[in-house]
Amino acid sequence: MPVTFTFGEFLGARSVIGSTLAELGETHENLWVITPDIGATLVEFRDKYPDRFLDVGLAEQVSVGIAAGLAYDGNIPVVSGMLPFLSMRALEQIRTDVCYPNLPVKIIGTHGGLVGNGGSTHYAVEDLSLMCSLTNMTVTSIGDPLMVGEIIRQSMTMQGPLYIRLAVGKKDKVLYEPGEHEVRIGKGIVARQGTDATIFTHGTTVAQALEAAEKLAEDGRSIRVVDMFTLKPIDEDLILQCADETGGRFVVLEDHLAYGGLATRIADVIADRGLCLKGFERLGIPQVYAGFGEDEQLRDKYGYGLEATIAATRRVLAAS
Repeated sequence: MPVTFTFGEFLGARSVIGSTLAELGETHENLWVITPDIGATLVEFRDKYPDRFLDVGLAEQVSVGIAAGLAYDGNIPVVSGMLPFLSMRALEQIRTDVCYPNLPVKIIGTHGGLVGNGGSTHYAVEDLSLMCSLTNMTVTSIGDPLMVGEIIRQSMTMQGPLYIRLAVGKKDKVLYEPGEHEVRIGKGIVARQGTDATIFTHGTTVAQALEAAEKLAEDGRSIRVVDMFTLKPIDEDLILQCADETGGRFVVLEDHLAYGGLATRIADVIADRGLCLKGFERLGIPQVYAGFGEDEQLRDKYGYGLEATIAATRRVLAAS
């Protein structure tokens, strides 16, 4: 079975964001970029369009409020920063100033999950649950840096707000060949075909899920991997298709609290549609405040690393 990723290729999602916004600034004269003092990779846009670039300093609430005001005036504002603070410190502004009037504000950020070795205050682990709960918000979590540019381009015509979650964004694994998959907001990607079980995942753990599937293939097991990069609106049709085609056996793997993120979104679809699965396991961060450490080390420590993913998949394969 062909593998659809290359572990040897790395690219910084932040550089993709900077170059894409600079490119779009030429065709969208109403595109603005605002940052709460996290603008090192936005210099290309800043230098080309200084009149449409604002660094407000360490004030996430202010950056979102300004973005809302610009959107009211017919502009397309992008707020770029660190998600632990954008998703929580500025939550009221996102809810009331952006989501309530359904404004086309794009919130792009890094440090989603246990990445960056910054400790509990610098990990965004509740963010997807918070953002999915907001009316009108579209929520994405991107693992392949090349996808970021496509998502930003698509968002230029969106009417409402968009949340884009990334890892650290400095050295990200390229998962897919350009043009290999259709990238469309609201639709998942079948990153690897399989018939025995499905691993649903997003963001930083897509590469891990693919590696787990490759390891299980050595045992003769055919594991599908779905990159559910849009959590809201979730691709219900793909979930139903996987339930039918992979024996009703699901594993959900994510670098987020185990409850409130993708696993909860999928469980809701299963319950609402009255599906009866043979096996369902969720792998994510337990109810702890994680300490310092490299992301792979922390995944192993908290029970959702590579070996835990393989073990959980074997358990659902054994379910009758």
